[in-house]
Amino acid sequence: MKLGLRLLLGFFLITGIAAFFVMRVFVQQVQPSVREVMEDMLVDTANILAELAQDDLAAMAPQGDLRETRFARRVLDYAARPVDAQIWGLSKRTLDYRVYVTDATGRVVFDTGLPDGGNAVGQDYSRWRDVARTLSGQYGARATRYVVADDDSSVMHVAAPVKQGERTIGVLTVAKPMRSVAKFVERAQQEILVKGLWLLGLSLVVGAAVTAWVIWSVRRLRRYAQRVQWGQREPPPELSGELGELAHAMAAMRDRLDGHEHVEQLVRAMTHELKSPLAAIGGAAELLQDELPAADRERFARQIREQTQRLQSLVDRLLELSKLEQRHSLDHQQRLDPASLVERLLRSHAPRLQHAGLSVRTEVAEGLSVQGEDELLEMALSNLLDNAIEFSPAGGVIELSVKADAENVCIAVRDHGVGVPDYAWPRLGERFYSTARPERAGQAPRKGSGLGLAIVRQVMALHGGELRLTPAQPGLCAALCLPAA
Repeated sequence: MKLGLRLLLGFFLITGIAAFFVMRVFVQQVQPSVREVMEDMLVDTANILAELAQDDLAAMAPQGDLRETRFARRVLDYAARPVDAQIWGLSKRTLDYRVYVTDATGRVVFDTGLPDGGNAVGQDYSRWRDVARTLSGQYGARATRYVVADDDSSVMHVAAPVKQGERTIGVLTVAKPMRSVAKFVERAQQEILVKGLWLLGLSLVVGAAVTAWVIWSVRRLRRYAQRVQWGQREPPPELSGELGELAHAMAAMRDRLDGHEHVEQLVRAMTHELKSPLAAIGGAAELLQDELPAADRERFARQIREQTQRLQSLVDRLLELSKLEQRHSLDHQQRLDPASLVERLLRSHAPRLQHAGLSVRTEVAEGLSVQGEDELLEMALSNLLDNAIEFSPAGGVIELSVKADAENVCIAVRDHGVGVPDYAWPRLGERFYSTARPERAGQAPRKGSGLGLAIVRQVMALHGGELRLTPAQPGLCAALCLPAA
């Protein structure tokens, strides 16, 4: 399972479980909270009505009732009032209080009516919790189901003492059915569920966005590591937090490892490459210590000069390659015209071309441009043209072209020389690997430094392009392919 899917599933699982328990707690707490609020209101109502009923209950004859008193008429008038109230979008069309009064013995002396339409006047309520506790001086309340298996039939009763001085002369109870507030409870529960689902959905969107950001960052880091593994050089990705620190740590580690490996390879290669010219210089120097004819002395001196130039060229190119390998990006990138690059290149190489007896055929498309560093691209083209001059036969033709395909602009240099042997193709562009140059009249067989194509490859890597080497019949075609600007 991929990392992104794992993160998303983990986030979904954690969020889902948390949301489930939170919403469950909220939904389950709505009804008890409504009960508590309703009981608080019933306490206030019962105590107010108890004060209003005091005079009539105190004046009541023994074994009488309150049905004809002013208090009873007003309460019954309340029960008969029409009502149409809109409470936060919900309609209330009935008045739901049941009010009953008992005397000091617990006998009901007034009742607005039972839920089934009956009346409890004359009944003994002394054993009901609300009446019994109130008569004993405690807080009296009860919740009674009128249908045992139906929660909606539950009615809450709250009682208050009717006092005359310090003596309790009766109990007034206010009752309210739970079904009267059930619609408010249901609406609150639905709103909690809906908003909880919206919150869960929003959390999932946030989780998906965070997961996508993490995966995007990790994939950038992975691509960077893969390119480092493939030998490509580029700056580490700019990431925030620990991933950014990891990217820069990887870059530092790569530089240190590259430095060690580069030094080891360089020492081995330099040791091998310097043997031949140093041996030639040493041998010629020993011979020059003896008495020699003028022609031999001149030949050995020329040999020392040529090998010294070879060493100088080797050192210069090695320094150029080392600088390029330590760079991660271009410093002074600008829009360049390939045609002007070719024109300057031919102008700077004109004396050498003339000396080698070579001509150049150009085919340059107009209106093309690339992004890059002028000096680096000119150096890369110069190396390609130098190789073409080295491998071209005397009096031959070198072809220079600038063309564009779907995505790239390619600057190609083709010679008509002997080409590259099949065995050498896999190693073209390696440091210090070179094939022998063709022999020319009056010159000994020569071998290059093997650094020219390595320099070109590094330049192309910095520009995000590539060096394309293809066999030609005859010769070799080398092309710098850069993204079109």
